[in-house]
Amino acid sequence: MADAARWTEYYRKTEGRPPRPTLSFALDRFAAPGFAVDLGCGEGRDTIELLRRGWSVLGIDSEPVAIAGLTARADLPPASRLETQVVRFEDASWPAADLVNASFALFFTESGTFEPLWRKIVGSLKPGGRFAGQLLGERDSWAMRRRVVVHDAAALDRLLAGFTIEMHDIEETDGVTPRGEAKHWHIHHLVFRR
Repeated sequence: MADAARWTEYYRKTEGRPPRPTLSFALDRFAAPGFAVDLGCGEGRDTIELLRRGWSVLGIDSEPVAIAGLTARADLPPASRLETQVVRFEDASWPAADLVNASFALFFTESGTFEPLWRKIVGSLKPGGRFAGQLLGERDSWAMRRRVVVHDAAALDRLLAGFTIEMHDIEETDGVTPRGEAKHWHIHHLVFRR
């Protein structure tokens, strides 16, 4: 199945899902809306929530079908301050942000590109800015996949050093992906403040 068709099917299966809890948790800690970058925004489950709450958003996704779906959504708030980029987020650039959201996206970075991307993310956070998203742990069943980035406890500690951790929930459970594949999840759900 071609990539566009695979992603279209994925978005169909996940349509209508609420924003990720990490995003909601982070948003509830801001006194006022600001500027957010949504990395791997997909069809917009988190982007729409950001816009609904009055944020300006830059949605970044490498799949043109994702951005087309996002900008065509019937629930896109009127007078939204939304910009989009069709680019791999490793190659994207963005200005300083109050929030960088990366829901279930960063572990799909290409080998060798995670560290520079992470530096770009944390370097773009304004003082008091937040990151919300997920990283995979070493016991995740995808850990053996060549194109998936995982972090053990020591690596995670290094990444988070110097930040105020507001949420760090570890999920380890067996489940099924939206595409119907059996999966063992080992996920770190994170919100931290600069």
